[in-house]
Amino acid sequence: MGDEIMERLKLFDRIAQGKASRRDITKALGLAGLAAVTSPLLPRAARAGDELTYFTWNGYNIPEFHPGYIEKHGSSPNMVVFGEDEEALTKARAGFRADLAHPCKVTLGRWRDAGLIEPFDMSRIPAWADLWDELKNADGVTTDASNKHGAGTWYIPWEWGNASVVYRTDIATEYNGKPSWEILFDEKYKGRLAQFDSVDGAVLVAGLVAHAKDPFNMTDEEFKKARELLTKQRDLLRFWWTDQTTVEQGITSGELVAAYCWNDAVVRLKKAGVPVEYMKPKEGIFTWFCGLVKCKNGPGDVNAAYDLVNAMLEPRVGKYLIENFGYGHSNKKSFEQVDTATLDGLGIRQPQDLFKSGIFFAEMDNDIRQKYIAMFEQVKAGG
Repeated sequence: MGDEIMERLKLFDRIAQGKASRRDITKALGLAGLAAVTSPLLPRAARAGDELTYFTWNGYNIPEFHPGYIEKHGSSPNMVVFGEDEEALTKARAGFRADLAHPCKVTLGRWRDAGLIEPFDMSRIPAWADLWDELKNADGVTTDASNKHGAGTWYIPWEWGNASVVYRTDIATEYNGKPSWEILFDEKYKGRLAQFDSVDGAVLVAGLVAHAKDPFNMTDEEFKKARELLTKQRDLLRFWWTDQTTVEQGITSGELVAAYCWNDAVVRLKKAGVPVEYMKPKEGIFTWFCGLVKCKNGPGDVNAAYDLVNAMLEPRVGKYLIENFGYGHSNKKSFEQVDTATLDGLGIRQPQDLFKSGIFFAEMDNDIRQKYIAMFEQVKAGG
């Protein structure tokens, strides 16, 4: 059974990294009891898909996220992938031209300030009315005439999720019903904890445990406490992780008891039969969301660009995203197509409650981010 679980994790990881073949994807969906949405084997008479360039996250370049586009154009658009937000922004600044891009909200301001994007024509996106208000109304998604960039809607929210703790419910039983980030600083589990090797995954968590009023802009005293906590944690961790697969493998084997992770890892672990839960910590759960921007002077077909946006906002796409990645979709109607047991298991049955209680990742001032980065690197180095 152990070998079977590990094989499943490796398979899902290949898909998440964009390294999976169509056969891999079909096999994974079979394991999950789902059917793949396949591209129709039709002559490519309609060439709009080839003329459109979509710049997205590695692992999101799959046809299951835009079946309506395939049905209309006969093929997927040209998809170019990136590994993380900074890479995407750097490539766009360097001159890479796409029609649509898929950054996370925390970098939206920098895409706009760099003159890389333009507002959407909202009359061409009918599903906008069905998106969660909490996402649509987030700062910077829409601006008015008083903004230096003018009025417009610059961002179409697409998926959202959380950053929290996955833990073994059969081992750390004292945390059952008592969720807290403190488990990642618990001396009882020395050598069996893992933390994301990132400022967002470490310094901000330490800020919450230090009871910082605003972890994105800590006072000097809060910052000092966060540093002390990180120094303590450094000696308790089995490792800092950069590849979430290592967390899933460690949790599966019992090498790890708890770790920082994202929703998709929990989905895979539960499908593999590992006894885990995803915490909603008493200190607060982090919430992120990503979406689409319309690149300025995109080289492709503008009509095809709106076709892709509308295809990605379909409820059936949201259903696939929720059931297979564990992330929430921006379209409220997607949740009506997923059974409540699945939503309960993912902890997203009441999205509005999560939006109210969650801590949305904010775009930090550069000076603050650099201060956090410097401290984090010093702690890791033993300073």
